[in-house]
Amino acid sequence: MKKVFTVIVYLIHISIAFAQQSKVENIDSISNYFKEIKYVTKQGVKLWNRDLYGSILLVNPENRLLYSNEPDIKNTLKLQKDIYVGTLPASINIANTSMQWNGKTWAMIMLPLSKDRYDRINLLAHELFHTVQISLGFTQYNKESNHLELKDGRIYLRLELEALKKAILSNTQKEQTKHLTNAFIFRKYRNAIFPESYDTENQLELNEGLAEYTGFMISNRNKEATKQHFVNSVNTFIKNPTYVRSFAYNTTPIYGNFLRKKDKYWNQKISADNNLTDFFIENLNIKIPTDLKATVVKIFKEYNGEEIIQEEEIREAKIKIRIAEYNSKFIEQPHFEIGFENMNISFDPRNILPIGDKGTVYPNMRVTDNWGILEVNNGALMFPNWNKISISIPTKINDQLIEGDGWSLQLNKNYTVIKDETSSNYILVKNKNTSRL
Repeated sequence: MKKVFTVIVYLIHISIAFAQQSKVENIDSISNYFKEIKYVTKQGVKLWNRDLYGSILLVNPENRLLYSNEPDIKNTLKLQKDIYVGTLPASINIANTSMQWNGKTWAMIMLPLSKDRYDRINLLAHELFHTVQISLGFTQYNKESNHLELKDGRIYLRLELEALKKAILSNTQKEQTKHLTNAFIFRKYRNAIFPESYDTENQLELNEGLAEYTGFMISNRNKEATKQHFVNSVNTFIKNPTYVRSFAYNTTPIYGNFLRKKDKYWNQKISADNNLTDFFIENLNIKIPTDLKATVVKIFKEYNGEEIIQEEEIREAKIKIRIAEYNSKFIEQPHFEIGFENMNISFDPRNILPIGDKGTVYPNMRVTDNWGILEVNNGALMFPNWNKISISIPTKINDQLIEGDGWSLQLNKNYTVIKDETSSNYILVKNKNTSRL
């Protein structure tokens, strides 16, 4: 089987989901955004001992118009005033991400940007970090923390975040240390319940967590704005349908902010081999009790534990019904399987749903590959090893446009859809001579 290369990009940047948005800006305002981020990254060069400013694409998702601070190698972008303007090809998914295009590594950000200066800079700096993180020694790899879809995983993450909120709002060092310690106790207990979480959570925190910490630091919020930012961010995050790919946008920046008061450039002392949980515990001088379970039982009520448990038990019952429906739709009943060759995907990480060892359901996604463009808005099952996807059977096949319940596939000419008469499943085949159903 041909190796599948995946580029995972995010449709929504979690930390600014609550921010007020402006209308799509004109050339002059776009130019000002570039000047603004260039200035603040230069001011924050000591954070990583390098200037993060680089190639940026601001893209209007409504018409795919893009605006850049630099020309591309192929000179497809045209200079207007002091910025470069063009159209993003349909084969490229629009997202907040880093990407390779026309000979450069770009930070792509969707327009409109936030009216809030802090949030705007935070997002731009976050994506600029992704363009340089490999050179800093941090690989771009996110494995789903599927335990955070389970009741106990969610409970102890929510308890950790509630403790972090109290630490943020504490008025004394003693009170802050108490809540910060309890946050780590909930985390360590979660890791004990789900041993694999020790590594999977760390992978996301070293990737998205460090990027978000970088964005937070470059934004240079004052003390009061920092408190408000973190509290708002946590409150917004808790309302997300799922936590498996987005928790690190909150945890790493908050822990990092506490540590920077003792060690301003702690981030320069870590590598991809570090586990951030252990690093933070050690460097914040946190003392973890040996009997985690007994301690959790003693402290959980202080952080709305009884209410959280009740909410998660209700949610668990509802999720079991959804998982059964997805199993039926994408596995047991006839369905349409599409294999990947050179896949690029964009999706919203806040609403995905793991369904055990069968894979993960993505309610909304856009996939481009050698075979064409697939757009989904009513669910698709990604197989565990990311080599193929399952969607509902086609309801309309019209030349190169294939449609089904909540999805459409714009198919390239040298591919066709056929039905496997044995399984009644549909599959995608690269065969010019195959007759279309």
